[in-house]
Amino acid sequence: MATRARGSETPAARRIKRKVLIAMALTAFLPMLVVAYLVYFYALPLLDPQTQARDLPWMLVMLGGTGLLMAAGSFMLWDLATSVVRHADSLATSRRPAPAPGTPRAAPSAETTAVQQYVQQSDEVDTLMHSFSRMLVTIEQQASDVNEYARRLDTAYKDLESTSAQLKEFSFKDEVTGLYNRRFFSIRLEEEVSRYRRFNHPVSVVLLDLDGFKAVNDDLGHGAGDETLRAMAEILLKQSRGINVICRYGGDEFAVLLVETSKSGARLYADRIRYVLSTWTFAHGRRVTASFGIASLPEDVAPAADELIRAADEALYAAKRAGKNRVSVHEDVAAGGGRARPGA
Repeated sequence: MATRARGSETPAARRIKRKVLIAMALTAFLPMLVVAYLVYFYALPLLDPQTQARDLPWMLVMLGGTGLLMAAGSFMLWDLATSVVRHADSLATSRRPAPAPGTPRAAPSAETTAVQQYVQQSDEVDTLMHSFSRMLVTIEQQASDVNEYARRLDTAYKDLESTSAQLKEFSFKDEVTGLYNRRFFSIRLEEEVSRYRRFNHPVSVVLLDLDGFKAVNDDLGHGAGDETLRAMAEILLKQSRGINVICRYGGDEFAVLLVETSKSGARLYADRIRYVLSTWTFAHGRRVTASFGIASLPEDVAPAADELIRAADEALYAAKRAGKNRVSVHEDVAAGGGRARPGA
């Protein structure tokens, strides 16, 4: 039956069917381009395990939606092709005049044949233009849907990036002072030590501990203590370059990573902070000083982050033993003897 039906199709019907099938292939080409775009710009970044769990659901939604649109468009065009073929066959049959009963069939004249061919070609062109109009509408609708999905995905991705950046920022900030915390300082110190190993650029660490801070907390309360810490953070921010890393290292202790700074530059920096602090007017009215310890690469220790921190910590204790409110470098450790815990 299928063979007979295929053999009964007119040449015009077969031409229309071939054209519509070509149009179906062209219709599927645009969604394939969209799929290739999604794979290149969204699927490849998913190879990163940190972003895979976040972006994979959106990627699956986009690919699934595109596949459904392609399937729906292909089914619609196939149905359209079938309808056009049936319509062309019916038109060809209806335009053929029925002979009178008992009269012999006369051969059509050349003029009649030409008119019939012209009418048939006009009908084919009209049918084909109508089919292409419907296909264009379908393509435009699919493109609009894909663009909308892409816009939503881009918006969601930007929101996730912003949220991730905010969470990361909060995890690296001290709540009281707003400075970076010890975790962030350790990460940046490792980076700068690695950079020193590659390029031999100097780097210094300054540790400072507030003198008499425990008395402020005990006599005036923790609110006054927090105000003192915030004032110290303000002094450090105002007196430091933007590339330096300032953090609250713990309690009343602060750490400053001086990038591209030698030991002599670090000592000038610490002396300036000590002078500004000595003239600073705190809200509680008490005078607060600080002791400073400095260690630098390459002068003091081997290029390792923990060794640099240890050397600066020992220099800080040397400053405490020497009477507080002073700056000590790593060379002072040997002259000062054993370590002493910072006093109040």
